[in-house]
Amino acid sequence: MIHILRSFCLMLLTSVFFSSHIFAQNVPAKMDLYLLIGQSNMAGRGKVDSLSIPKNPEIWFLDRNVEWKMAADPLHFDKPAVVGVGPGLAFAQEIAARRPEMPVGLIPCAVGGSSIDDWQPGVRHAQTGIYAWDEMLERVKAAMKNGKIKGVIWHQGESDSTPEKKKEYEAKLEAFFKRLRSELDLKKTPIILGTIGDFYVAKHPDAVEINKAMHHYAASHKNTYVISSTGLTDMGDETHFDTASARELGRRYASKYLSVSKKK
Repeated sequence: MIHILRSFCLMLLTSVFFSSHIFAQNVPAKMDLYLLIGQSNMAGRGKVDSLSIPKNPEIWFLDRNVEWKMAADPLHFDKPAVVGVGPGLAFAQEIAARRPEMPVGLIPCAVGGSSIDDWQPGVRHAQTGIYAWDEMLERVKAAMKNGKIKGVIWHQGESDSTPEKKKEYEAKLEAFFKRLRSELDLKKTPIILGTIGDFYVAKHPDAVEINKAMHHYAASHKNTYVISSTGLTDMGDETHFDTASARELGRRYASKYLSVSKKK
């Protein structure tokens, strides 16, 4: 009996090792990479459901341990207790459907509650303890061993929707993306910004100026675009997109990306 039990355990361990090895080997050697940055509405706060589980072996994401895993919601890990469905997975699904010849690799780096000031080198975000800029760079450099960044999607600005901060937002946005393009060699890479939701603007009128700043910045810079979140709904907190709207936002990002990017 002991001999049989030992044999069974050996077989089980061998099976686990073999399965893990095969899974690791399935990580694509080359992928088209997309950087997901911003605050909580990029990280996602929508309720996870049956559509959140991984189904596509051609869509991957870099987890908090800087390891590639098959993509599933939640993609982010900034605030584990509340993180959920964001626009990232739906964005990737649209890209993969239109461009099936190359696997998609997502690099989630959004930090809930972060202001534009939190995205500077050496700055520690008080709520999460995350060094948004520094940790993003580390994750991107690790990810680029498996591919090249093809696009950046950004959703941020709620934390800067105040009478004081809104005045400096466009200048800080310009400085941030200038640094991003320079550090990561993204001169011609499409960068797409998403406007703040109607429900947030209704409660925080200063957000109107943040949306205007994004439009003005994009209009005056090459390879930079804006998508609208008009008509999308919140999850009851007047701050975060609900699950359906987060996914629709992702599809809007993808639609804009596909319309402006050149297939190579």
